[in-house]
Amino acid sequence: MSDKSVPVPTGAAPGPFSGHFNKESTRRSFAWQELPPDETHDPELFRGVIVRRIMAYLIDFLIVVGLYIVVTPVLWLVSLLTLGLLAPLSVIIATLIPMAYHTATIGGPRNATVGQLIMRLEVRRWDGGRPGYVQAGVQTILFYLSLGSGILLLGFLLALFDARRRCLHDLLSGTVLVNSDRVDIL
Repeated sequence: MSDKSVPVPTGAAPGPFSGHFNKESTRRSFAWQELPPDETHDPELFRGVIVRRIMAYLIDFLIVVGLYIVVTPVLWLVSLLTLGLLAPLSVIIATLIPMAYHTATIGGPRNATVGQLIMRLEVRRWDGGRPGYVQAGVQTILFYLSLGSGILLLGFLLALFDARRRCLHDLLSGTVLVNSDRVDIL
């Protein structure tokens, strides 16, 4: 073990993670020791996640609206200059903005959108590791399918009954949203 790698304390605060983290890196590597925890075994990981998740989404929604405000005039100009030939491409680009935002931030080094960071939440793989861009992309697509479909909105209600506060898109993509302040303690 190098002097930059510090073992996660085992006696101070019992928790579901094992492994080491690098003080100089935002990426810690750890995974669940056995089965993934739930609110019965480690309630601090999931306490308040539903409300914080909603607040995080509202923050992210405002950020995406801001991105649209910046990008939309450019897309209109491109469509106008090409006499509408690139209008379909503009629609595709406009559709990809929120998907790219969520995929890039969840799959990035902090594994959280800006809203989730502000609300001190973090996305984890089902096994406790950090999701990559592909898994973040799958989760994002499933999230927007749930959001855009009236029937699949029931997938969000699942979090009220799930011990890990997971929505349908979390279950299907193999992710879980946890309190990052709890993760930092471990």
